[in-house]
Amino acid sequence: MNEHDLFSIKKFSEITGITQAALRHYDSAELFQPIMRNAKGYRFYSVRQAVAINFINVLKSVNVPMREISEIKKNKSPEKMLGLLRKQAFKLNQELYRLQQAYGIIHTYCEMIQEGLNAREDAISVCWIEAVPIELGPSNDFSSGYFYESFFGFLEQMIDSKVDPAYPAGGFYKNMTDFANTPGKPSQYFSYVPSGKDKKEAGRYLVAYTRGYYGDLGDAPDRMLAYAHENELAFTGPVYEMYLHDEITIDDCDRYLIQISVPIENANKTNN
Repeated sequence: MNEHDLFSIKKFSEITGITQAALRHYDSAELFQPIMRNAKGYRFYSVRQAVAINFINVLKSVNVPMREISEIKKNKSPEKMLGLLRKQAFKLNQELYRLQQAYGIIHTYCEMIQEGLNAREDAISVCWIEAVPIELGPSNDFSSGYFYESFFGFLEQMIDSKVDPAYPAGGFYKNMTDFANTPGKPSQYFSYVPSGKDKKEAGRYLVAYTRGYYGDLGDAPDRMLAYAHENELAFTGPVYEMYLHDEITIDDCDRYLIQISVPIENANKTNN
């Protein structure tokens, strides 16, 4: 075979888009070898090899490990290739799910951190909040006196429900009375999860901010009650306690930034 009718490794690399380093690696691993070497040891490839190497390109593009490519290359068949590709599709689906979860966590934290940066500490205001999917945990039991027992139970349920515990979590109070009477002891915990089966409804909310560690809400409940009284507002739903800046962004745990929100309407409307 005349080397003038063949491609040098450089030309073959240009044609196939595979680096010369990769071609040399394939050769040494006996995965894909040149059709010949000349007296100086230079590698040469045929036209048909430029087509045949697509076998490796396809499997690499779907993340099949080189070891598996080498194994199936020894005895290819449509049946074996179908089995390999189906197995790889399952793996990629799992990876896709993991990436979707990671993106959801990143997106959620970015929104919370930015909201915290825009917030005025100790501010109270009425604003419209869009609906947000959440995942509610079981009812809390603080009879033991240990805050963390209920929270760890919540995390266990999230894991059992296939919810990544890395999603930010908050406190859910059935109403403003429960929140005012037992601040720091929510009825349930919840996670901000894009695929959550529950929902924080859209509507007008009274929103307050404060700083403190988990369960330490300072005078936020009193300030919210006073604001509602002064502005003739009535509370119409559950209270949501969310830590916009927590251990993810702040070292001083006593300086976590907490957002508290509760749906409201004008008191005279409620009375009517």
